[in-house]
Amino acid sequence: MLLIFTHKVTNRLTYTAKQIFERILGMEISFTTKVEDFIKHNGPKMTYSKQPLQNEFFIRSNDLLFEQGINDLEIKVSDWDGVPCFFASGEKSTVPYDVFSASFFLLSRYEEYLPHVKDSVGRFPVKESLAYQHKFLELPVVDLWAYKLLDALKERFPNLEYEEKSYGFTSIINVTTSHAYKMRGLARTLGGLFLDLGNFKFRYVWERISVLLGLRKDPYDNFYELVEIHKKFPIKTMFFFQFAKHSAHDKNISPNNNKFRYLIKSIADYSIVSLSTSFLSSTNKDVLKEEKKQLANLIHRPINYSRLRYNRVNVPAAYRNLVETEFTDDFSMGYTHEIGFRAGTCTPFHFYDINMEVRQPLKVHPFALHDYALVNYKKKDEVYEKMDRVYRMVKQVKGDFVMVFSNELLGSKHRLDWMELYQSFLKRYYV
Repeated sequence: MLLIFTHKVTNRLTYTAKQIFERILGMEISFTTKVEDFIKHNGPKMTYSKQPLQNEFFIRSNDLLFEQGINDLEIKVSDWDGVPCFFASGEKSTVPYDVFSASFFLLSRYEEYLPHVKDSVGRFPVKESLAYQHKFLELPVVDLWAYKLLDALKERFPNLEYEEKSYGFTSIINVTTSHAYKMRGLARTLGGLFLDLGNFKFRYVWERISVLLGLRKDPYDNFYELVEIHKKFPIKTMFFFQFAKHSAHDKNISPNNNKFRYLIKSIADYSIVSLSTSFLSSTNKDVLKEEKKQLANLIHRPINYSRLRYNRVNVPAAYRNLVETEFTDDFSMGYTHEIGFRAGTCTPFHFYDINMEVRQPLKVHPFALHDYALVNYKKKDEVYEKMDRVYRMVKQVKGDFVMVFSNELLGSKHRLDWMELYQSFLKRYYV
């Protein structure tokens, strides 16, 4: 066990240290504020404060983990042996950066509490993030810092005990529009047909008529094909279905449609099925509770996992709503149109509510890739080159590589053969 001496044990410090040591590095820790207890301890130990006690392993602390609320921070990103880092800790410090404060800044999404202009659907813009601006979005820096800290500790304490975790891979199929043309009712079908005619989209007109006449399969209906593909690989797969009323942002099949209901129940026989929330329920607890309840009643299983519409994680309100409606895990932490790590990590973590200064029980599973981040690529080789780099980083730190694909894009041939690309990802990255 590693003993950490500090002048003050705060919620921020315990939250961050436990994430780094226990969840990333597999190491037991405890804290003390008593000098005599620290001196008596014969095992590995370190000081996290402004000054060392003697010549022990020491990290000079930034003020961030001992503050409350949100403050303006001056952040200067520098290089730590090839890995970007910030909050320099000075010459006396055993490691050159306060990795705890830097990790807390990213994990808590501190920057998303600061004033910013949201995008067209109400999200924090990726270009506002420190990681994007300093070109480390594709690096799981929190995990990389943790392992650099581990190396330094092992040098000082060769008999340091820790339990290595293993690499994990999860594939998510996000279903916000299960069918392009089928099951949509007469009014929506005619409306879509006339809209395509008015916009001279004759290819879509012919495709719609062909599907409705049974001459071809609905392009978005690839669920059983995906189930068969998943059977070939020993991976964790999940389907998130939207189960909501029609609105300007939510255009899925009606939850009252019997064929749609049968589809969801059938997929639940082969895979984990959970809720892709509607745009409205992302901010309305009553609607969210009803969507959760209706889907649970349909598949006769509790709904514990969520994905927020458009990955619209507005902190802390969105996650408070999930906690209050008894979701245990969320898979929305990432950017729809950029590859990388929104919270700087590829390890699941609990969300920290800065306004309440408390760790929430909701576990956040960050994803590295949403398929829409790849739509502008024209060649598969370019995609593989980019994704292979991300995969190697996640594998290096024994993290969780989470990918999100939509049945819509998998049913498209836009620029790339998406289904073929998806299968190749499973083959390349599941081990």
